[in-house]
Amino acid sequence: MTTLDEAPCLKVENLDISIGDAIAVARGINLEVRRGETVALVGESGSGKTVTALSLIDLLPPPLRVTRGTITICGETITEATPDALNHVRGNRVGMVFQQPSSMLDPSCRVGRQVGEALQLHKGASRGEAFERAVELLREVGIPEAPRRARSFAHQLSGGMAQRVMIAAALSSDPDLLIADEPTTALDVTVQAQILGLLERERRQRTLSILLITHDLSIVSAMADRVVVMYAGGIVEEGPVETIMRAPQHPYTKALIDCSLMREAGSGDLESIPGTIPPPNRSIPGCRFHPRCPHALARRTGSVCASSEPEATRTAEGHLVHCWAVEP
Repeated sequence: MTTLDEAPCLKVENLDISIGDAIAVARGINLEVRRGETVALVGESGSGKTVTALSLIDLLPPPLRVTRGTITICGETITEATPDALNHVRGNRVGMVFQQPSSMLDPSCRVGRQVGEALQLHKGASRGEAFERAVELLREVGIPEAPRRARSFAHQLSGGMAQRVMIAAALSSDPDLLIADEPTTALDVTVQAQILGLLERERRQRTLSILLITHDLSIVSAMADRVVVMYAGGIVEEGPVETIMRAPQHPYTKALIDCSLMREAGSGDLESIPGTIPPPNRSIPGCRFHPRCPHALARRTGSVCASSEPEATRTAEGHLVHCWAVEP
């Protein structure tokens, strides 16, 4: 089990993200990642996972913006930080691994220069020093013939190799926090396992904090210490990975796990959750999951589910759950 420091590496309090001033994309987000801990942020596409991750380092594309809340990274509050302070945090405290590395790497720039760029910008390294360190990092993440690959362009790399380059670039300035957004989605199973093993090794060696955004609960089981489940822009459940996977409390979390286990129905179809996530501009009173929730159809809870948003309940399993049907 990971040994964790007291102070969180990342602390998010009451975060709201909106399109302009009117349409809420995410609301009331409270999130912590402690030193050396891996926290998985999970949910269907459209739950708000990536938007939340981008907001942490002020990379939201307009017209998206943070409208409320506080984000603190390694003791630095960045919500109202100056551009110079934000660049310092992004360059020295946080690394980010994106879902499609080939689209994030500059096709006109050699790999070694891209990996070493943060060292020049934020650590004062010369171009030669940055290149030498980039070669070391490429070796560290398992790229063969690192000096030759450092002189390659992005289009000359396989998908798995490009993802390793992205990880090397994210680790180049020795960050405290790594945000990994669906880092293995486009990779085959063998390469996926290698990338996950690489991330876990780096976490142990560097005492690195990782926020892992994924929809794959098998990855969560293998990698995470804690799980945070998002639905329609809000957190519905969070807790230790062992108990979340064994005894989920929120109906949405239960449904996600049932789907991930790929149990076959009588017709041979895979399990699925009826309905879809509501778009941000659709107003739904009460719990936003209630139109898809079996508990909301029960007479005992249906009326309150449709009229009042549930408050957080701390369960005996140590989960924090937003659901009227869950007993403390």
